[in-house]
Amino acid sequence: MKKTKPAAKPAKTAARPNKAAKPPAGARKTAKPAAVAKGLPDFDALLQQLRPVDESQLEAAKQRLDSLTKPRGSLGQLEWLAAQLALIQGTMQPRIKSATVLVFAADHGAADAGLSAYPSEVTGQMLANFRAGGAAINVLARELNLQLVVVDAGVRKPASTRVKAATAARTSKPAQRAAANSGAGPRFVDLSLGEGTQNFLTRSAMTDAQVRAALNAGARVAIECIDAGADCLALGEMGIGNTASGALLMHCVTGRPLQDCVGRGTGLDDAGLQRKRALLAQAVTRGGRPQDPLTALAQYGGFEIAMLTGAIVAAAARRIPVVIDGFTVSVASALAGALNAAALDYCIFAHRSAERGHRLLLEHLGAEPLLDLSLRLGEGSGAALGVALCRSAAALMSDMASFSSAGVRSDADAGGMTETSAPTVRDRAA
Repeated sequence: MKKTKPAAKPAKTAARPNKAAKPPAGARKTAKPAAVAKGLPDFDALLQQLRPVDESQLEAAKQRLDSLTKPRGSLGQLEWLAAQLALIQGTMQPRIKSATVLVFAADHGAADAGLSAYPSEVTGQMLANFRAGGAAINVLARELNLQLVVVDAGVRKPASTRVKAATAARTSKPAQRAAANSGAGPRFVDLSLGEGTQNFLTRSAMTDAQVRAALNAGARVAIECIDAGADCLALGEMGIGNTASGALLMHCVTGRPLQDCVGRGTGLDDAGLQRKRALLAQAVTRGGRPQDPLTALAQYGGFEIAMLTGAIVAAAARRIPVVIDGFTVSVASALAGALNAAALDYCIFAHRSAERGHRLLLEHLGAEPLLDLSLRLGEGSGAALGVALCRSAAALMSDMASFSSAGVRSDADAGGMTETSAPTVRDRAA
């Protein structure tokens, strides 16, 4: 499809040797890289399987939409969304029946330098909140009947295992009752690669082995969700400091000036933003601007961003639509697109966040998001809302009556209606 342009030329998937030196005193502990589940394809195999959608079917999708009982293009962007889903699923009657929200969480070693308005332990505290059912994504998943899967990609264990009474107190009784009654509370998956990445201000955030393990782990959990029945994946993240890693990765993959990529994250004030920019400039002085996606991930992290990249490639290889949340998940989509441009055919960008770099990144990808609500929470909150629009767009294309079946005079017969209607699918694809 011509909705997106390749983020970069496909890069070789084999990472360059990057054997880490003996960690200095105070370095974070790392776990043994998670193995790929037996019988599941690994990231490299999925990357090779990934094929673009069949653009030759776009005209058929347009004709189907134009035949429905409405003025041509009158459903606006929902028509383009429906056409994209039709091409992804390979049918003129697309349907989203069972969507899963995948949230990857991890800590970042550089966050301790003051890159965020919040301390690193908030990542673990929010994992406890997810478990208790009190986070925004829990509420949205319940309201929209979405399965929620939360993956520990590398959270500091003392924080992630500490379920404080204060967290339980903040969880509303209605939320607890809803989670108990639904029988569909969040599922937690431990794929931790360590207690956060290393500090990219002083050394590479990840080893090449960790990058490879994270890509495989993300692909693995995505495939498991799809094999369990998910026909749409919505991706989110949680990690204090991950907009800093995201900004560095955006700088690497797009070539935009670093200053354009850095935003306020969780709500930094002017002084905090100036400090963040200075620290990230220091990181680039150390690690440079590697254009190879895997080398960039090794330099700047993080575990959750690499797993998101793996999940996007896996879903695309299985021809499953992927609803992309905000800035950090969009960075992962850009990395996936740099490895195989066809991955972007399967990405549906849910919203344009308030983070500074997100607008520029979407422009680089040639992506038009579904919503612009000034969201900046993360967690997959915007992606969950995007799933509701995907369901609606698919249902409209599949279930609306045609002019001929309803015995309604078409706008082509009446004349003049297309001149003032919204752009058609063909217009959006041009």
